[in-house]
Amino acid sequence: MKRREVVSRDLLRLPLGDGHVDYVLVRRRGRRGVGLKVDGHGLTVSAPSGWPLARIESIARESEPWIVKKVAEWSARRVPEISWTEGARLPYLGGGLELQLARGSRAMAAALPGVLRVMTRDGSGESIRRAVVAWYKRAARDVLVPRVMELSARAGIAPPRVSISSAMARWGSCNSRREVRLAWRLVKAPRELVDYVICHELAHLRHMNHSAAFWAEVERQLPGHAALRKRLFATDHLYRSF
Repeated sequence: MKRREVVSRDLLRLPLGDGHVDYVLVRRRGRRGVGLKVDGHGLTVSAPSGWPLARIESIARESEPWIVKKVAEWSARRVPEISWTEGARLPYLGGGLELQLARGSRAMAAALPGVLRVMTRDGSGESIRRAVVAWYKRAARDVLVPRVMELSARAGIAPPRVSISSAMARWGSCNSRREVRLAWRLVKAPRELVDYVICHELAHLRHMNHSAAFWAEVERQLPGHAALRKRLFATDHLYRSF
C-alpha cells in the first residue's frame, strides 16, 4: 500500500458539548476521509489535505460520545510519574519497594525486604533511575527465566530460550526459533499476571497465531486466563512508569 504523504500536523482544540478536547490534526495528501484515533498521546484526527477545518471538525463531532469515552479511558490509564526521592514507592511483583538513597563511590542498588537501597555518586535523579533500572533488569532475569522453565515443564513443553528485553509496547514475544522474549518491566506486575504473560508466550510455541486452538492452549495452561488478561490490560500502565 502506498504511504500517504503528511502535508501538515497541527495542535488544535475541538469544541465538544460544554467543553473541548485538544487534538492533533494530520493532513495527508491522497486521504479520502476523516479518521480518528485516541491513544496515550490523546486524540489524533487524520484528514485529506484540501478539506476545510470546519468540515473536518463537523465530521469529528459526530463521534463525540466515542471520543469522550476513549479520552477518559486513556486518561485513567496514564502512566504515573516516579519521584526519584527518598521514600518513593517502586512496584515489584505486585507489592512495593521503598526507595532508600545513599551516596557512594559507585552506583549500585540492592534489595532488602520491602526496600530498595540505591547508592549513587552524585545523587541526581538520572543516576538513581539508571541504578534502579539496572537492578530491575537483574531481578527480571532472576525471576522470569526460572518461572518460564517451571511453567513450560508443567505444560509439557520443551523449555525455550529466554531473553529479557526493554520493550515498552509488548510484555512478551515468541518466534519460530523457540525464543521467548519478556520485558523486564513485567517483573513489576503481580505474579499471577506474570504467569499469564508467560503462558501466553508458551502457547505460541504450539500455535503461532491467536486462533481458537491457541486460546484453548492458554486456558489449558492457566485456567481462568481471560480474567487475568482483562486485569493486565486495565492495570499495565502502572508497570510502565519508567
